[in-house]
Amino acid sequence: MYKFKEVKENTFVLSLDNHVEVAQALAAFCEEKGILAGVVSGLGAISEATFRFLDPATKQYVDKTFSEQMEVTNLTGNISQKDGKVYLHLHITASRRDYSCVGGHLLSARINGACELLVESFPNQYVGRVQDTETGLNLYQF
Repeated sequence: MYKFKEVKENTFVLSLDNHVEVAQALAAFCEEKGILAGVVSGLGAISEATFRFLDPATKQYVDKTFSEQMEVTNLTGNISQKDGKVYLHLHITASRRDYSCVGGHLLSARINGACELLVESFPNQYVGRVQDTETGLNLYQF
């Protein structure tokens, strides 16, 4: 699902295998390494992605899937915990064949080519999440 190298203490470079789903592979890595809190950034190429948009009026997510080859020009996010599991909050910008871009909150993305990530863990730290009834978002719980 992935290969990785620790480049300095608590900082990892990951290469995700072709055709895997990004969030699933990243969550598996975090579980393997016991990462409870951290940040992630990356780039790559994908053939399909589902973005999500929270409509603040309804507090409902609207999902949209793009099924085309795209370059990931930026993937950024954070790692925390919710209900005892890894919780990834990822955003992505992807460039299309015509050089226009789409982006937003990443629900899922299928690699088609490569995906290279940098993960920095915050050792001995726990950052939890809880759903906020006012916004409908899963916010940090300190």
